[in-house]
Parts: sequence; structure tokens; C-alpha cells
Amino acid sequence: MKADEKQVGGTHYKDMPIQPWTVMEAVLTQQEFIGFLKGNVIKYSMRQGRKDGSDDAGKAQHYLDKLKETQG
Repeated sequence: MKADEKQVGGTHYKDMPIQPWTVMEAVLTQQEFIGFLKGNVIKYSMRQGRKDGSDDAGKAQHYLDKLKETQG
């Protein structure tokens, strides 16, 4: 399953007509977009276990999946 086809922690992004990272990918350079994805992998990895009820490990993996897809 591609990263764009799933969402971790609800449906708030999938329910939108266009996902925020699709817009970011369109307006940022590829290097900027890759930095955005890497930053979120780091953020969610470091936050894992610190926010009750949040699947931060799953979110980090989701961003890592998108990063791998983006980098080919």
C-alpha cells in the first residue's frame, strides 16, 4: 500500500479533497519536501511514548514510507 493510501491516527487528512503533503510536494522543491518528511520522521520518533493515545511510531513509519517513495 502506498503512503498516500493510508493514514495513521484517524481520517482527518484522508477526508480532505487533497492531502496537505500533496500540496507541499507541489509547492516545495524536492529537496525541501524531503527535508519536511525527514523532519517529521525525527519528530514522531522522538515523541513516541510521550503523548497519550498517539501512534507516533506508526506516524514516523508513515512519513518514512513516503520518504522512501519520494526518493525512489
